[in-house]
Amino acid sequence: MSVLKFLMNDVLSQPAVLIGVFALIGLLAQKKAITEIITGSLKATIGFLILGAGAGTLVGALNHFSVIFTEAFHITGVIPNNEAIVSIAQEVIGTETALIMVFGMLVNILLARLTPFKYIFLTGHHTMFMAAMLSAILVGAGFSGAPLVIIGSVVLGCVMVLFPAMAQPFMKQITGTDDVALGHFGTTGYVAAALVGKAIGNKEKSTEDMNFPKGLMFLRDTTIATGVTMLILFLISVLFAGPAFVEDQVSGGQNFIMFAIMQSLTFSAGVYVVLAGVRMIISEIVPAFKGFADRIVPDAKPALDCPVVFPFAPVAVIVGFISSFAAGIVGMFVLSAIGVTVIIPGVIPHFFTGAAAGVFGNATGGRRGATVGAFVNGLMITFLPVLLLPVLGALGYANTTFGDADFGIIGIIFGYILKLFM
Repeated sequence: MSVLKFLMNDVLSQPAVLIGVFALIGLLAQKKAITEIITGSLKATIGFLILGAGAGTLVGALNHFSVIFTEAFHITGVIPNNEAIVSIAQEVIGTETALIMVFGMLVNILLARLTPFKYIFLTGHHTMFMAAMLSAILVGAGFSGAPLVIIGSVVLGCVMVLFPAMAQPFMKQITGTDDVALGHFGTTGYVAAALVGKAIGNKEKSTEDMNFPKGLMFLRDTTIATGVTMLILFLISVLFAGPAFVEDQVSGGQNFIMFAIMQSLTFSAGVYVVLAGVRMIISEIVPAFKGFADRIVPDAKPALDCPVVFPFAPVAVIVGFISSFAAGIVGMFVLSAIGVTVIIPGVIPHFFTGAAAGVFGNATGGRRGATVGAFVNGLMITFLPVLLLPVLGALGYANTTFGDADFGIIGIIFGYILKLFM
């Protein structure tokens, strides 16, 4: 158990280490020179750390925005946040989560080896999030011991290959290659966005070809456009929240307008860093992964985190975030009107999944696909958590829950199937 805890807490829980290990195995399988093995493994790890640093910067700015937004519009309810709900879960079902995560990864490799679904899910933190949710549902349904671990591991291993397979036809359109897959549990939202885009849009009219008036040409720079977008959202929120609240409770005394400006620009810097990290990971992990695939899982594809698609349509990233967040606000008022649990838009899930949904929608339906597709994703991650809460056992009473679409889909289906047989 101590070895397992070490693997869970110090090795497998570190996505950067996981990426580096897979790169190392691939390079060893190709019998590369020792210098190439060391360089490639370290670059893959460092690339993920760069991505993580950017994501941390984004999350910090978004957390500030979420607090200010909630105060500005005086809304209370459940705020979806994967990291928050898993940190609560670890206190009561930590061992179950660890076991399901480890054995689920083994099931993933086995399925990739034996079935046509040749995907190795490399997004370690999402693997842990799904393991935690499955643990909570199984414990809530009365399972324990070996049955809990076996059922949870099989379900986890299956979704780790099925969701990348669902997204792959659209990933080919986005990336122009079949070498990289998507490993992120927001996939049903992305696929829905792509299907909506295909149905109502025109992929020839891409967000990346949008014509800006000469005076707004600077907005074609993704970093600037992101900063300006977030500045508008921050300024509206701080003005409604009021300077007293912002300066006393959030900014540590910094002027509320300057705080809004600096946080919006910090967010933009985070996006820039994330994109740099993604490019570095892809440049190292794809060639290294070929060696791993050839020896262990022929034709396997690495399934990577959702920011992997951001560099392919940076404008769609911004469009998708805004549209998804708008859907979250609409859904929040609908839930309030019908008298059920209110899901307050979680800015973090709306940014990451909304941005990716925008890229998917743009690939099949251009600007209209990006906008409407991401809006559909926003509605999904607003309404699905309401149906998920009852099957989470004790975790259903927390003031947060899982944010991305696949957690809702899998949790609802799995939870209610267990209820039928209990």
